[in-house]
Amino acid sequence: MSAAPDADEPPSDATTGWRGRLAIDYRRDGERTVSHDLHEGPLRVLQRLYPEGPGICHHVLVHPPGGLVAGDELDVRLQLAPDSHAVLTTPGAARFYRSTGAPAIQQVDARLADGARLEWLPLETIAYRGCQAHNRLRFELAPGAQMLGWDMLALGLPAAGEPFDSGAIEQRLEWPGVWLERGRIAAADSALLQSPLGLAGHGVLATLWWASGSPLSTAQREALLDSARACFVEHPTLAGHAGVSALDGRLVVARVLAHRIEPVFALWRAVREQWRQLGWGLVGEAPRIWRT
Repeated sequence: MSAAPDADEPPSDATTGWRGRLAIDYRRDGERTVSHDLHEGPLRVLQRLYPEGPGICHHVLVHPPGGLVAGDELDVRLQLAPDSHAVLTTPGAARFYRSTGAPAIQQVDARLADGARLEWLPLETIAYRGCQAHNRLRFELAPGAQMLGWDMLALGLPAAGEPFDSGAIEQRLEWPGVWLERGRIAAADSALLQSPLGLAGHGVLATLWWASGSPLSTAQREALLDSARACFVEHPTLAGHAGVSALDGRLVVARVLAHRIEPVFALWRAVREQWRQLGWGLVGEAPRIWRT
């Protein structure tokens, strides 16, 4: 999670890494979702914003160093009390830079109580040439809790002459007992990166999900699926590279492959707008930071 603009890569010979930890507790205070945060190291949260009214708290997470190298660790813990609603995003891409030592690690752990809602909407993660990275997200939902989230990964910066031709990144998405995805993308794995059965030369892969602590009705599940498919069909370039399925009675997952991140971001925003309306009766209010 980065607040820094695009910049040259920092040196990769670090022997000790930065440690950043951030814990945010959300709770309902009357009609308002309020928060308390505790941070350690170079990881911060900006002030609470309420563009949709007092019930939905918007937060922006910032990491002033701008990226992660060997041994760096970012650890975010989110706790949502009953009936709270939080929207979290970042002001820029998370960057895993070239590393020659220990892997850089970014991990997020979210726990939602009954009736809580979380929208986890970070901008993309960029895996630079030569990185050694772990990117992990784990969440737990009590009955009645719901989460809308996404993960967008860009491999290298091919447009800038920096392809992902060395290094590796491990991605992990986990809802214990319901959903686990764990994959390692190594630059040397040409079969994975280039094969039609793998990424087929695409350097951007992304996942979007709707998770519910209680089973979705058939009508709810079909509405989420149909709305996502309608967004895919309408997209001018990604229609043939996106899909959506119901992996469980509590989980709907969409995926897309692309060559650039901008079309993926636009597509995910369109699906989010539809899912918010269908699931919660809310308009697709975008975090203010996306407009700056």
